[in-house]
Amino acid sequence: MTPGGTPGAPGVVVVTGVGRYLGAHVAARLAADARIERVIGVDPAAPNPELAGLLDRVERIRIDLGSLGGLLADLDVDAVVHLALVTAPDPQQGGRAAMKEQNVIGTMQLLAACQRAPRLRKLVVRSSTAAYGASFRDPAVFTEETEPREVPRGGFGRDILDIEGYVRGFRRRRPDVTATVLRFAPFIGSTADTTLTRYFAQPVVPTVLGRDPRLQFVHFDDALEVLHRSVAEEHPGTYNVAGPGVLSLSQAIRRAGRVGVPVLEPGLSGAVALARSLGFGRYGLDQVDLFVHGRVVDIGALEREFGFTPRSTVAAFDEFIHAHSGRAVLTRSRLAAAEQAVLDGIRQVRAAVREQR
Repeated sequence: MTPGGTPGAPGVVVVTGVGRYLGAHVAARLAADARIERVIGVDPAAPNPELAGLLDRVERIRIDLGSLGGLLADLDVDAVVHLALVTAPDPQQGGRAAMKEQNVIGTMQLLAACQRAPRLRKLVVRSSTAAYGASFRDPAVFTEETEPREVPRGGFGRDILDIEGYVRGFRRRRPDVTATVLRFAPFIGSTADTTLTRYFAQPVVPTVLGRDPRLQFVHFDDALEVLHRSVAEEHPGTYNVAGPGVLSLSQAIRRAGRVGVPVLEPGLSGAVALARSLGFGRYGLDQVDLFVHGRVVDIGALEREFGFTPRSTVAAFDEFIHAHSGRAVLTRSRLAAAEQAVLDGIRQVRAAVREQR
């Protein structure tokens, strides 16, 4: 039995990335669990003021992953929850190079520290269905055993493959540690603020001419539940985490009350750049390929092992739409920008057609 007093529940838990939305919510939820004695949040940056209130019961240490070193051993840590991943490059924070440094090198440093922590018995790693990539050769449904048919074009997908490879190596070196890898579908819900939710919040949504990909989402609250259970219970292995069912992109756009603007596939990156001009965040090749090819995963292993089924993709998306329905998206300035984006998209398609003649 651990210091937490309950079989399976660790006494001391370290959560990385508590300065971000997901990490802060996971740490707060674990700190509220009476079975867990102590939650320590690790992040080199201070949390957003909106998140600071969540962390009242979380001990915070401002260090990067490379500085964990003997900290895990000194604190007698039982479990580590690794959430400090960057999903898209930020030019203001060093771009793709800084993203890879955080995701890949940071994970290597964390796992090295975990290997030297004698009391550690549980490791939970956030992963993504981006590990499967997205291409025209994809199967209808991915299982955890399915290999990607194409190496992901986007940096995040490639980072995820590297991260999971390092976790496999860690499992071989520390078979005494229960390692759980969670491949999450894109988060959505009433409180989620991600690249994906900003995409559907645009008044004009770029799509690919002739393509209507199938999409899956996972409600943010269901993602928290799975992460919590992974820490408090014993669930070794790798699991897809997504809402049952699918939505086609065209269905999602209609449900969101938005207008889709089809562009030729080679021009989608340009259309996404136009969307950025509307002030709705960053988009990378991972998102572009998802909106071209889609991705659907099987969650049978999650349901059997965890005894839990997330709410459906449709239900999660509808909650997101309901929560945002009262917001004034089409301000005068954004409407003007949207009209210009449509005109530019039409010119782009016409120019591409002329070049093909």
